[in-house]
Amino acid sequence: MSTTQSTGVDADAKEQRLKTYLERNAADGELYFKSKFIADEVGLSPKEIGALMCKLSDAATDLEIEKWSYTSATTWRVEPA
Repeated sequence: MSTTQSTGVDADAKEQRLKTYLERNAADGELYFKSKFIADEVGLSPKEIGALMCKLSDAATDLEIEKWSYTSATTWRVEPA
């Protein structure tokens, strides 16, 4: 397997891990969070989470994702669609 393919698989796994976390934690309603506070729980860096959140906000049809606040770090708002 080439490096490009393994990196793509790894990126997909990271995206799926974050999406699963968001679906589970937003199942009962709205979820607000800063990337740095969930990084350890999902095993990703805050920077990775931020990049994936932008991607998921465009791609995830079962979640509504928006940037909520920008003070000191982006706060994300997530709720089931």
